[in-house]
Amino acid sequence: MFDEHPLRLSLTNELHARPYQLMRAPGRVLMLAFKQQVKAAERDPAVDRRHLIELLDQFGVAHPPPDANHHTVDAGRFVLSWERHTEFVSYTIYEQGPTDALFAGNLAAHFPQDWLNRAPGKAIAAAQCELMAVENREDALELLRGPLSNHFRLESLAASWIANRQIMALGDFRIHEGRYGRFALIKCGEVGPRRIGRACQRLLEVDVYRTLSMLSFPLAKKVAGEMNKIERSLAEMVRDVAEHNGGSRDDEILAALTELSAEIEAIAADTAFRFGAGGAYEALVKERVSMLSEERVEGRQLFREFMLRRFEPAMRTVQSAERRLAELATRTSRVAQLLRTRVNVALEAQNQDLLESMNRRADLQLRLQRTVEGLSVVAISYYAVSLAGYILAPVGDLLGVDKAAMTALATIPIILGVWMFVRRIRERLESGKDS
Repeated sequence: MFDEHPLRLSLTNELHARPYQLMRAPGRVLMLAFKQQVKAAERDPAVDRRHLIELLDQFGVAHPPPDANHHTVDAGRFVLSWERHTEFVSYTIYEQGPTDALFAGNLAAHFPQDWLNRAPGKAIAAAQCELMAVENREDALELLRGPLSNHFRLESLAASWIANRQIMALGDFRIHEGRYGRFALIKCGEVGPRRIGRACQRLLEVDVYRTLSMLSFPLAKKVAGEMNKIERSLAEMVRDVAEHNGGSRDDEILAALTELSAEIEAIAADTAFRFGAGGAYEALVKERVSMLSEERVEGRQLFREFMLRRFEPAMRTVQSAERRLAELATRTSRVAQLLRTRVNVALEAQNQDLLESMNRRADLQLRLQRTVEGLSVVAISYYAVSLAGYILAPVGDLLGVDKAAMTALATIPIILGVWMFVRRIRERLESGKDS
């Protein structure tokens, strides 16, 4: 399987045909997977291919095509298969025929040590799967009780019948001498080589995907500690919000909440890929285990029971951390929204007070303007009457009326005229403002 993104791993059901699907027991399958420690999904594909080519040159076999993501070659005494996935690369060796001893050798016995030292990343999974054949189920049980019992940790050993009780599958998910995990498949019925190959394939996939999904567990524990601190800070802020109703304290709490929200978003950004990939790998582990269709062997635990006891609790911890992080972001946003609402209400109250003050000021200004307008009419009328007195004085002499009488007769019309003139000017100004 060659996935484009770890979050889409769970959408793929079956791997392409592999050489070891054609193997006949007895034999041995060895799997080794490397992963870059940081930004594994962004690593340079050329680096992985160069490392593969170094190994192929030591075996004297053909190089992969350009831009290939998988390559299989026959090296004589074994078949080597290379696969490049989103976050890791895997090397699988298929040895067919009787072996000298069960689970013999170590990594350096199958892969050159200098080549292992130059690997672009660290080995995250290594496993041996011994393929054996016996006459019947009783012989398989005797093999389990006798020679095989010395090669597994009995306290964690999982054993089950698969393939309609024609194959016994064993594994303890422990790292043994030689730095390998150990699995065994015992053929005890009329079962074809492809079915044996698929069973071996699923066991090895369970091992590597289980390891990859567990990479999210330490991160979940680290994030849980950080979230505990954030939750305490958030609880204190909520109490402050309840105890202080408005004032400058709200602005301080809102600023602190903004910083807290930014911290939560930073944690979410740092963990999103790992948690998402862990969930996808977990789904693959469950899928591969369910595809084994296990039946119990002499009261021993099944692979799915092992996963339920040893694997599921860790994955639930990861899921819990992911949910807590999402809920924490929601709670912080909710408190911030509540505080912003209260601050906005306080601002609206201040704005209302300001508008009322402006209305009072405008009303006072209007009254003052009208007062000034009245004074302006009096002042203009006074000067206009004075000027009219000088103008009407000669007319009064001709008519035999003295200057004071003429001025008195002109005063009222002048005042009315000035008042109407000033009023018209004010009305034009007001109509201009309205337009």
